[in-house]
Amino acid sequence: MQHKGTEVLETDRLLLRRFTIHDAAAMFHNWAKDEQVTKYLMWPAHKSQEVSREVLEDWIFHYGEKDFYQWAITVKENGEEPVGGISVVSKDDSIKMVHIGYCIGRDWWHKGVTSEALKEVIRYFMEEVQVNRVESRHDPRNVNSGKVMQKCGMKYEGTRRQADLNNQGICDASGYAILAEDYFS
Repeated sequence: MQHKGTEVLETDRLLLRRFTIHDAAAMFHNWAKDEQVTKYLMWPAHKSQEVSREVLEDWIFHYGEKDFYQWAITVKENGEEPVGGISVVSKDDSIKMVHIGYCIGRDWWHKGVTSEALKEVIRYFMEEVQVNRVESRHDPRNVNSGKVMQKCGMKYEGTRRQADLNNQGICDASGYAILAEDYFS
């Protein structure tokens, strides 16, 4: 893998960029405070804008690391305001693997925004960082998250029973992945 860090990525509708401290209000209001958005996530809904600010401070601190990947998802027609985030939540350089997590505000659900962001992140990791495997997982009760993965060419690999923990408690984890050989064929 050739780590490059969180570089600006662009699609027809989206700009994926680094978060700034000025994104705290948008992050809080657009998704982080919403318990419907965080229902199947591993972090609780933010209770205040200050919590969002503290999270952003941590991410901004790590942007200097070449193996740190955390993007703000912005919809070009809405300007610079982030509507969600997509990131590497874990990685294993020995097998050239990144595990992707994503979250988007309810106002942007079912509009193809998350799929477009994930597809571009997969492209970046395959073509520029040269990973062999991009994977992700979701609680099977969050069916739409799995649909996003499928739309992006990821293949269902199975469901591990009671193998994860989210805001609903102990849960199953449905895994998806795309390999370099799948992507480039």
